[in-house]
Amino acid sequence: MGEPTEIQQAGAGRADTARGGSGARPAPSGREPDGATPAAQSRTAALRNRIREQRRSPARPRIWFELALIGISYWIYSIVRNAVPEQASTAQQHARWIWDFEQSVGIAVERSINHGVDSIGWLITGMNYYYATLHFVITIGVLVWLYRRHPGRYVAARTVLFVTTAIALVGFYFFPLAPPRLMTDSGFIDTVKTHGTWGSMASGPAAHVSNQYAAMPSMHIGWSMWCGLAIFFLARRTWVRALGLLYPVATLVVIVSTANHFWMDAVGGELCLLVGFASARWLYHSSVYKLPQVPARETAEEPITVPEQWSEPAVGARR
Repeated sequence: MGEPTEIQQAGAGRADTARGGSGARPAPSGREPDGATPAAQSRTAALRNRIREQRRSPARPRIWFELALIGISYWIYSIVRNAVPEQASTAQQHARWIWDFEQSVGIAVERSINHGVDSIGWLITGMNYYYATLHFVITIGVLVWLYRRHPGRYVAARTVLFVTTAIALVGFYFFPLAPPRLMTDSGFIDTVKTHGTWGSMASGPAAHVSNQYAAMPSMHIGWSMWCGLAIFFLARRTWVRALGLLYPVATLVVIVSTANHFWMDAVGGELCLLVGFASARWLYHSSVYKLPQVPARETAEEPITVPEQWSEPAVGARR
């Protein structure tokens, strides 16, 4: 009869433990060791995951938001660029510094190119119009193309462009620079005035509404290289990719031939673009062109639907 007694004592011990004896565990308080409730922690984790997914596969913004953002950004860009005090004496001094430096290293060929191309009327006229129009037309066209065909890469690519332009504004403010055609006693030809074309906001009737000394860095080069790289890495046809590489090269020839920029302005534009790409890589944890072509949320599998009659058993099969 001793065995049942031991069993009863063991059962009683378990019951005491369940009722809060010395071996009982404390009831959960609803808070984690760090003081946050499980619900708060789960919300924080969900937010972290969402941010992580947005970085890995940024979503395509709504078209109305994007149009408004680009419009407002360009408006601010124009205001800041044109509001910089036109420090003529400082801008002339900086231009002389750059021209002397290029001569010292043997790359001061801008004046020779400017005079040589100016002697070909039809060519320099075309370059004047190229300088005035394609800078905006091609950039807007590439933005639209990325938005439609590469929505997963659009936001990151646009970020590169925005960062590049923002850095350029800093350069315009702190380093006013006279373009070669405005240098005093330099011998450069202002091709817009000479040939009576409109090819620069800083020449002719529009000169009074534009900062004539916002030449460093060259956004003609920064933007054209941004466009060219996007076309080269993302276009499918070989000849289109080749045109993408030729576009910034042609732009470089144009800005030098029309005496709107020095070689060094182009280098400054490339450095701004490099910082733009580095910023986008840090922000999205990937190279711009290696992001998915389509955002993850747009490629989510949708349920497959079939006509209702397909799900009904065939009458012939029953027979």
